[in-house]
Amino acid sequence: QVQLVESAGGLVQPGGSLKLSCTASGNIFSINVMAWYRQAPGKQRELVATITSGGSTNYTDSVKGRFTISRDNAKNTVYLQMDSLKPEDTAVYYCNAAIRVRGAYYPGTSFGTYWGQGTQVTVSS
Repeated sequence: QVQLVESAGGLVQPGGSLKLSCTASGNIFSINVMAWYRQAPGKQRELVATITSGGSTNYTDSVKGRFTISRDNAKNTVYLQMDSLKPEDTAVYYCNAAIRVRGAYYPGTSFGTYWGQGTQVTVSS
């Protein structure tokens, strides 16, 4: 019913930049919060940044001032601009979205949770 498709990641040198995108498609009625998570080898998945439908953003401390999350509501797309990349940013990045599917029932203020397939970002010289 709903798919989240991420753009390709890649190999970037320390100090470099990379922009990820993630587009939701399918029988979508509405999208609430969209987010980016990442998971480094041997570590738990961590929340990187979130953005509400109104554009309010939050970031984990380690990426503040370096990463920027944005979204285009008309395109059902969320972006993650990553600047001043560090080796410790190396991880698989996943987009996440709270979505209501058209015609489905959701109790209260709940939404369904959907994930992208993940994309590898490697920061190395």
